[in-house]
Amino acid sequence: MKKITQIAFVFAFALFLVSCKNTKQKIQEHVSNYNNSSSIKGSGITSTSAKAFLNDNKIEIRIETNLEENDANKLAYKESFPDLLKEMIKNDQISPSLIAEGVKFDVYFLAYNNAILAQELVDQEELAVLEGTANAGKETAKL
Repeated sequence: MKKITQIAFVFAFALFLVSCKNTKQKIQEHVSNYNNSSSIKGSGITSTSAKAFLNDNKIEIRIETNLEENDANKLAYKESFPDLLKEMIKNDQISPSLIAEGVKFDVYFLAYNNAILAQELVDQEELAVLEGTANAGKETAKL
């Protein structure tokens, strides 16, 4: 019984230490996890990476493609970009808990020459819009 109590105490203490991370540490951990495990599927996507800007409380996510920079691609990806962002939120690639702590996610969808096809700054306000749009779509689907 004493061993179980000691193990439980050690586990609880470890959990306490993990939960004491500050926002900058959480940003670094999120970026590291993103870069080590993230994959975004879609036509033309060649790679994705995240970069932390600790002083600005911001994470930049670059989604690179093999697409040309032209008006048709810009229009197509500007229209589909919100759905990609919603999927990233659902997969915790854009973290609502970090956004709640004031972190902003600057997401870029880039052509093969690094020209911006679509861009969005996801902060608390934009997160509410994206989640509201997702919920409104579910309500419409029920009708």
